Amino acid sequence: MSAGTIKIGIFAVVLASLLQGCGDNEAAKPATVDEVFPVQILTVQPGNMVRTLDAVGTVRYRRETPLGFTTPGKVATVRFEEGDYVPRGALLAALDTTTVGADLSVAEAERSRAQAEFERIKQLYAEGWITKARYESAETAAKAASARVAQAGFARGTAQLNAPSSGVILARNVEPGQVVGAGMAVVILGQADQGFVFRAPVVDRDAAKLRVGMPAEITLEALESGPLTATISEIEGQANMATGAFTVQFALPARAKIRAGQIGTASIKLPAANDGAMQIPASALFGVRTGEGLVYIVDPKTNRVETRNVIIDRVMDEFVIISGGLSPGDRIVVAGGEKLRTGAKVRIAPAAK
Repeated sequence: MSAGTIKIGIFAVVLASLLQGCGDNEAAKPATVDEVFPVQILTVQPGNMVRTLDAVGTVRYRRETPLGFTTPGKVATVRFEEGDYVPRGALLAALDTTTVGADLSVAEAERSRAQAEFERIKQLYAEGWITKARYESAETAAKAASARVAQAGFARGTAQLNAPSSGVILARNVEPGQVVGAGMAVVILGQADQGFVFRAPVVDRDAAKLRVGMPAEITLEALESGPLTATISEIEGQANMATGAFTVQFALPARAKIRAGQIGTASIKLPAANDGAMQIPASALFGVRTGEGLVYIVDPKTNRVETRNVIIDRVMDEFVIISGGLSPGDRIVVAGGEKLRTGAKVRIAPAAK
């Protein structure tokens, strides 16, 4: 046997030993095990759509009444400023009565003349000296003169503007010397005996879900006694042309510290929607784009996650309304999804207390 043949044989034996050693090492390595990620999940249900609507508004008087004169004239005096408290019957403003006083005097003189003439005609008619038509004409003239006296007396009597109830002057629109027309709002009175209401604008989509009589809680920053229990007393029939929002009015209970103009928040629990939309925590979303986002869905059989595209209807402080992409019963990851990838295996962890 030659030296070359011996070298080749030795090389073959060494190579076979090396290959066998590599195979033994590969067999000794443990099989790769999937990493399991702990997550918290939420099972999507239609009942998740029950939510609380918060609307910021202000306290107002239930009755804010514009007050004015029934006849035109020149303002002689205005006795109160905005913010002043006035008792029932207080004189708020008055017109110059020079003209209306002169008109009343003229009307009374004309009434006396017409009545005297009617009495004379009446006597002549009874004696047969004049016709019935002449008698009826004198009677009509006497009645017209009396009506003019009543009209002038009414104008003089309404030249003074008195408070119909106790309250606060919310607005003063005239000054002494100003000429006003009949019916012009001279002052606006907040009537204290009618109580207070809370008024807040609500967008049309939410306002459509509200009804008169629904309960609410009103939190006023100026009060430290906690929320006030209130009910919806009125919903405006027409939206504000500039904002598109409807003004919702809440009847407030009597409280000593409530004042018009106080700012607060009304909280109303809205009923569940039946339009197929779902409410999920904002923490469940990732990869958010305009009008859509992604969530992880957990397969109950394999405990592996898959990525699902969902349609975002609107976003609130802590929740997101989803109008498509989810069905009742879907299990979505709401916490622990930072390290997940499609197909990752998860373990359901209890929620933190």
